[in-house]
This record gives sequence, structure tokens and C-alpha cells, in this order.
Amino acid sequence: MSQPVLPSTSGTAWHSLPTKEALSRIESAETGLTADEAARRLKDVGPNVIQRAKGDSAFKLLFRQINDPLIYVLLASAALAMIMGEAIDGSVVLAVVVLNTAIGFVQELRAGKAIEALAGMVPQSATVVRGGQRSVIPAADVVPGDVVVLEAGDKVPADARLISVKNLRVDESALTGESVPSDKHVDAVPEDAGVGDRKDLAFGGTLVTSGTATAVVFATGGATELGRISSMLHEATEIETPLTRSMAKVGRVLTIAIVAVALVIVGVALLRGYPPVDAMLAGISLAVAAIPEGLPAIITISLAIGVQRMARRRAVIRKLPAVETLGSTGVICSDKTGTLTRNEMTVRALWTPAGTPAGTPPAGASAQGGAGETLEVTGVGYAPVGELRRDGAPVGEAPEPVRALLRAGLLCNDARMKRDGDACGIEGDPTEGALVVAAQKLGVDVEATRREYPRIDAVPFSSELQLMATLHEAPGGERVIFMKGAPEVVLGRAAIGDAERAQVIAEVERMAAQGMRLLAVASRTQGRDAASLDEAHLAEGFELLGLEGMIDPPRPEAIDAIKACHDAGITVKMITGDHLATARAIGEQLGLVREGGRAMNGTEIARLSDEELRAAAASTNVFARVAPEHKLRLVRALQADGKVVAMTGDGVNDAPALKQANIGVAMGITGTAVSKESADVVLTDDNFASIRAAVEEGRRVYDNLVKALAFVLPTNLGEALILLVAVMTFPILGGAPLMPITAVQILWVNLVATVALSLPLAFEAMEKDVMGRPPRDPSEPILSRFVLVRTAIVAVLMTAGAIGLFLYEYFTEVRGGVVSEVAYREAQTAAVTTVVLFQIFYVLNCRSLRDSMLKIGLFSNPWIYVGIGALLALQLCFVYAPFMHTLFGSAPLSLGAWINSTLVALTILPVMSVERWWRLRKARRTAAEAQPADAGVQRVAGATAGH
Repeated sequence: MSQPVLPSTSGTAWHSLPTKEALSRIESAETGLTADEAARRLKDVGPNVIQRAKGDSAFKLLFRQINDPLIYVLLASAALAMIMGEAIDGSVVLAVVVLNTAIGFVQELRAGKAIEALAGMVPQSATVVRGGQRSVIPAADVVPGDVVVLEAGDKVPADARLISVKNLRVDESALTGESVPSDKHVDAVPEDAGVGDRKDLAFGGTLVTSGTATAVVFATGGATELGRISSMLHEATEIETPLTRSMAKVGRVLTIAIVAVALVIVGVALLRGYPPVDAMLAGISLAVAAIPEGLPAIITISLAIGVQRMARRRAVIRKLPAVETLGSTGVICSDKTGTLTRNEMTVRALWTPAGTPAGTPPAGASAQGGAGETLEVTGVGYAPVGELRRDGAPVGEAPEPVRALLRAGLLCNDARMKRDGDACGIEGDPTEGALVVAAQKLGVDVEATRREYPRIDAVPFSSELQLMATLHEAPGGERVIFMKGAPEVVLGRAAIGDAERAQVIAEVERMAAQGMRLLAVASRTQGRDAASLDEAHLAEGFELLGLEGMIDPPRPEAIDAIKACHDAGITVKMITGDHLATARAIGEQLGLVREGGRAMNGTEIARLSDEELRAAAASTNVFARVAPEHKLRLVRALQADGKVVAMTGDGVNDAPALKQANIGVAMGITGTAVSKESADVVLTDDNFASIRAAVEEGRRVYDNLVKALAFVLPTNLGEALILLVAVMTFPILGGAPLMPITAVQILWVNLVATVALSLPLAFEAMEKDVMGRPPRDPSEPILSRFVLVRTAIVAVLMTAGAIGLFLYEYFTEVRGGVVSEVAYREAQTAAVTTVVLFQIFYVLNCRSLRDSMLKIGLFSNPWIYVGIGALLALQLCFVYAPFMHTLFGSAPLSLGAWINSTLVALTILPVMSVERWWRLRKARRTAAEAQPADAGVQRVAGATAGH
């Protein structure tokens, strides 16, 4: 007889099935599985664990660092130099390669732990019912069909359909993004309900905050919601950063050009009669001259300096290239709760009906005429600071109906306020905390009121009742029941007429459309002898005291930061697990959408094709009730549109999108370990304004990298041209070629001089328009026309100056009777010194891409002068220290030689002044010509999407 197979669970919408049908479909019962059946199913489906991905081996990581064309050229040059007996040259080049490889290897070794963090969310043990008996088993042994028992403090071991619940609330924020625990029940929900609306399910890895339940497991391990996210993490691809892509292209182009020119120079040298060894050395020298050996170190250190600056602005960078990528960001997809909002529920509106509230002392009570009114409550967060306003004008002391509403909300409440110095907070449910803060804010003495109305009994909030009620003794001895809960539930127990009921419903709909979470509050006198409270006492006869509307308010600094992003051409999109009305209302307050503007929910996203989603993602700025796969699709749709996307998040549901995004930004305070491991950046204050600051720093880093490139590359090209001109035109004296500069002297200039002057550029102040221009096009080459033109002008000038001075010094010394070997070394030293002084004067021109040194301030970056001082000290050592003579073939220079080198190098200043004037003049002319057609378009590009 064949063995029975496990019932199929895939493709079943478990949340839409009634409890009995769910048990039948999984072939289980409320008494659970038998031990034998559980063992068989465990063998069939495997353990309830999320498989961990195997990371790259150390060897693979190491190979990735050296798998670069320029590295291969350097290694070949080092090997050839050593074969030909030039051990010093070869060793120095090899040391540069080893240093750059070590930096990259250590950086990558620390990344890639998101799957391990995800697996850590699964609990270690679970309570199950098997054969009618409870037992605690390892969570890995839970199988589909097991009936699990859940209590407050438990982590749910697997995805399960709830069978019975009592006041069950589950913190699902890691999966859905909702900041408030989800109330659970056993009733089936529509098949198209999103994850956050599946109130009859409990998901593996979430936390039970209150109540108890039993549930039948329908998915374990990789089949759970956590498992699906793990699969999406595998599918999410690491996106190459714009800087990495640009530098890779530069590397390929340089490699081809350098190898080609080096081969040409070897051929020319041989044709001109160079000995083969000298011809090869000339080719190696050109390769070493043309390759910017110090550039990887400059980029790494510049990015590291950016990391330190961003950390001071509360953005911790986990992956170094992310620093520059932030500066290229064109779209920021942000979570709502705690990032754009304060994550502090705040009462913003109070509505009270006409009439005198029941359950309050008659003395001092005043009837409120009319059909009721809505009043505004100012102030945000948990600080009890604010006032009551009617039509924008302060009300003064709260009317008695309002005080009665506040008092009831305060008494029917388990939350407490707490203070830590000047900081205010709450203990308990955030919604209840908002009611306590509102009461104190508007003049109700919290502790005195609780003493005046001592609690006798209570019916705690439950997901079935959707309300909470408490029994109190009023000051006159009367017993009063206060009730708060969902408006439709409380209205069903209130003694009001149809007209008033319609008015309340209309007010509920109006306030809900503004994104508010609403609670209705009611009361009823119970008689002096009432000593207990149960559900039977809550059926009817209550007098409605009013409505309290609350919202998690936007951060004021987030509003300013979003405006700054829009000015910088960056589109901000809000992606949240909250309800559509709430998301749209917050979006309007933040300036993301106009009033009544378009917002989309996850169900709509799921129905769109990839092409339709690209259009929707470009035109919509607010997305609500989104699942992890929706976030991932949104990021990919924006990337398919050519955008560099930054994605923020704090939950497990955000991890795949964080990994897929060009820049993943995790929350440091509320973020899960999974989200932090998937991200490139972690915010220590969970504040959107810190993202804006990080983008600003990213743009500054990129500007300073361009300055460093504009400084470094002319030196390399100039050195290569010096060698090329020498090989093609210089005479061969005594069977040896006459060279203005040797390979080892080139390395001195490239590593010591170049690095000493380019690194201080990383400390340059921010350009004035850094957040007033659109994001850099990610396809734009880092070797822009500006860099190429600068490189050509400076290289030619440097070549002419160094060669001219070399020839002048050499033949002057020889004609003066100096031995040719001494004259040769002195002339080479003069040529090296001229190149170094060229760099010193040129770096002053590289401090700003647009303004002169006088305009940006002579001393706005003192590190420039530290670098110049250090380089001059090293160059003096190069010229006069005997051991340097041995290492580099240098020789002492006379004062006259120093003066000549300085005068030649100074020619760079007027030439660069003319170049800057011409470039800016041309840019202004181009901007003026484009003004009529494009005025203001770039600036508002980010602000208008979705309006």
C-alpha cells in the first residue's frame, strides 16, 4: 500500500478559508497531529528553517580585487622590471597593488550577512498540540498541520491560520511596516487582502504582544512569508554604483591606450637604436607614468573621509561606494512611520455632540448647543504642549463637553506618561498614550483625575469586541462606565437617533479622509451598587461623548528636507504599509502630493504589468498597503527608467528592496537586523532629514573626486608625454638614451607628490550650488569634457616646462665642464622638481570647479597648505638627502635651478585663469540660450511628479 502524501498547501489563500475548511484542507484537527504523522510530514517537507546562502569564498573575494585591467598592467610592469634587474621599481609598483587589493578585500569580507540575520528571526522552540496534548518542541520540528499555542511574548514559529483567539495582538511591523500591533480574529478575510489585512493569520517571526491563541500551521521554512522574503533577497541583484561603473570604463580605456602607446614607444626606441633592455624599460616607464597608481588610494580615502562626515550627520555608511552613489540619487523611496513621521501618535481633532455628557457631576456642567463641533488640537508628539483652536483661533479653556471627552479617554486607558529629563514618552499602547497626552495638554490633571475617579473593574480591549470599557466611582459616589473603541462599534451601543447617527458617521468619514485614526468615546451611569463589569453591561444605553482623531504627524524637518530634495531635482516617494487614506493625508502634509492627488495601494500594483508599473512609478509619489514584492517591483521599475534609487526601510519586508536599490538606507533605531544587513547606509536617528544630509555629502564627495581626477590625470599624461617626446626626439649619448625622468622618479611623483596634494582636496568645502542642481546622470562619464580639456592643457604645459628645463639645465652644466653623469642627474632632478612645483601651483586651481581660490577663501581648507608643506619637505629630502640619491638617482640643486623651476611652474596660474574664464563664459551663454525653453524645469522636476 502506498504511503499517504502531504496535502498540497501551495496556491491556497488560507486567509480566505473558514477555520473548519482550513483544518480540513491541511488534514488536521484542533487536537493536532499524531506524533507519527508529524514525523512523517517532517521527513517529507524538511525542517522549519530558512536556508542560509553560501557567501563568496575568501579566494573569490580576493580575485575580484585584482581582476582589473590596470592591475594586470601594473603586475606585468613590476614583473618585467624585476626580470631586468630593476628591483626597486618593481617592488614599489607591487607594493601599490598589494595595498589596493588589501583595502578592497577587507571591505567586501564584512558584507553580505542579510540571510543569516533573517534566519535568526525564527524562534528556537514552539508550543504545539499533538494528539490532544501540549508539548514544547524545537521550532525546526514544526510541520504543516501542527496546531501551535501562542501567548504574549512568543515569536510565531511558522505561518498559521488562527483557530481561536482571545485579545490577540501581534507586532507585525517587521513584515508590514505598521507601527501599531495588529488585532487578530478568526473570521476569514477577502482573498485579495494584503499581508497587513490578513487578520486571521499569524506569520512566522512576528511577536505576540498580548492575548492568547491557537493556530494551525500551513507553511514552514522557505514556504513562509519570511521564506518568501529570503527568496527575494536571493533574487535581488547588487547594482553596480555609478562611480564603480565609470572607473571600470576609465580603467578599460586607459589599459588599451597605455598598452598600445607602450608598444609603440618600444618599437620607436628599437628603431632609433636603443638597446633592447633600454627600449623595454622605456615602455615600462611609460606604462608606470600613464597609470594613476595613487588613484585607487585617493578614491578610497576620499570616500572614507565622506563616511566620517556622514557619520557626524547621523548616516553610517556600511559600503564605501555608497558615499558617492548617494550624490547621484534621483529618487528616494521612503518609509513613512518614524522616518517621515515622528512615530508618536498625536490627537489632532476632537468632535463633541450637543448636550450635557452623562456620568459627570452636574455642578458646573454646561450644555453645548448646536449639532456638535470639531476643534483642532495643536502640538505634536508626546510633549504635553499645545492648545485648543476653533477655526484657527485659540479657544482658551476647554469647554465642558471637551473636558468630559478628554476625561473619559484618559480614564478608559492603561497607558502612562513618562519623562526622561526633557524628553517625554509613554508606556503602553501608542494610541492610548495619545489620549493621555491630549488630556494633559488641554488642562486635565492626569493623576488628580485618576484619583477622583478610581477604577473598580474593566473589560480589556479585545479584537472581537473592538472596544475597551472601565467602571469608575465618580466624585459624588455614582458608578460610571467609560467606553472607547471603533466608531461603528461604539455607535451601535449608543442611545442616539438616526439623524444624529448620520451626522456622526459623516464626521467619521470626513476625519478618516484626512488620514486620522479615530476612536469614539461614550459613557453611562451604572448605579451606586455596581461592583463589577462584563460584556453584558456594554450592550446599549451609552451616551456618545465624542470622537478623538489622531495621526502620526510628519516631522517638521522632513518637510524641509523634502523641499530641499525637490529643489535638487530629487523625487521623493513614500512607500508604506499603512492605509491609503492615512498615507495620502501624510503625503499632502509633506508636499508629496496635492490635495486629493493620486495614491496607489498594493492591490493596484499587483494588477499592473511591468510596463504599466514603470509609468505608474514615475507619476505617483504615494504607495500604501504594499507587500515586499511590491516594493521590490517598484524599485526595479524606477531603475528600468534609468533612475538611481535610494530606498529606506526598517523591517524584514523592506530587505529585498533595500538590497535591490542602488542605495539601501536602514533605520538604526527601529530597524531589524535583516534590514541593516541588507542596507548600504544606516541612519542613527531614523530621520529623513539625515538622508537629505547624506545626499548633500555624497554630492560633495563626487565634486571633490572630480577635483582629484582633474588634478591627478594631467600629471600622468604629462609624464607619459615627457617620455614619449624623449624617446622620439632626444639624442642617444654614449649608447644610452637620454631620459628627462626615470621610472622610479615617476613613481615618486605619482605616489608621494600626487597623493600628498590630492588628498587635501577631499576636505574642500561644499560647492555653493551643491543642492541647487539636478542629480548627476548615472550614465555620464566621470571623465567629462571639463576633465579631459584640463588634462590636455595642463599635461602639455607640464611636458613643455619639464623638458625645456631639463635640456636647459643639462646642456648648461655640460658646457660648463660638469661631468655628463652629474649633469644628467641634476637635470633630471630639476625636471622632477619642476613637475612637483607644477602640481603645487595647479592644486590651488583645483580647489573649486567653478570659483577662483580668492573667491572660495585662501584658508577655507587649511589641509591644502599642510599637504604643500609636507610635499616641499619631502622634495627637499629627495633633492638633498644622500640616501634618496641612491634610491632615486637624484642630485642636489643650486638656488638658481630652484628659481628656474619655480618660474616655469608659475605659468600654470595665468593659463588656468584663462581656462576657467572661458569655460564659465561658455556655460553662462549656453544657460542663457536654454532659459526660455527650460526655465525652472530641472529645479521642480522632483517636486511635480504625481501632482
